[in-house]
Amino acid sequence: MSALILFDFDGTLADTAPDLAAAANRQRVRRGLEPMPYELLRPVASQGARGLLRVALAMEPDHPEFPDARAQFLEDYAASSTQYTRLFPGIAELLVDIRRKGHAWGIVTNKVTHLTMPIVEFLALTESASALVCGDTAPRAKPYPDPLLHAAAQAGYSPSRCVYVGDDLRDIQAAHAAGMPGVAAGYGYLGGDHDITLWEADARADTPQDLWRAIESVLPPDAPPSS
Repeated sequence: MSALILFDFDGTLADTAPDLAAAANRQRVRRGLEPMPYELLRPVASQGARGLLRVALAMEPDHPEFPDARAQFLEDYAASSTQYTRLFPGIAELLVDIRRKGHAWGIVTNKVTHLTMPIVEFLALTESASALVCGDTAPRAKPYPDPLLHAAAQAGYSPSRCVYVGDDLRDIQAAHAAGMPGVAAGYGYLGGDHDITLWEADARADTPQDLWRAIESVLPPDAPPSS
């Protein structure tokens, strides 16, 4: 029987950090500040506006200017979210290979639909994805299991036949809460700055090229062979 391989989006399938960092730096420039080095913004790219504004502007959600800064950040990001964003090297080939092996794949992200869809369409992923669940699709976002369970149902798979891959502790927590093995993407935005050995992931990939090996190690035992 086939399996459904579900992926987080930012930092797992797609390298979206350059466009997210650029939007964060636009907020600094608007305030007369110098742009911040990309290397300081990349690790919090998966945290969206909350993390990026915390680093770029030292602004927490309880700051009185945060709602306006967040709104402007999202507007700037939406206007240029596909300028530098690309799939990580090897991901396009991996997705084709997953289907060739008889499996299906999908996306589960905490990014809201109106920000996700333009990027997914730009990257030409909509036609081959068996499930696409965004941060506003299910009642609760990750680390709750709701979006992963929604994706499994959308694609017609039981949770026991699914695997979830992500670069954040919340991804592994959501996978386990949904009854799925979780694969940690150590090359993602949080992998380098957090001890992912403490995430209790079922497998780990330190590069995109390592993903299939890690995924295959946690597939249901009756899944098709890799040949």
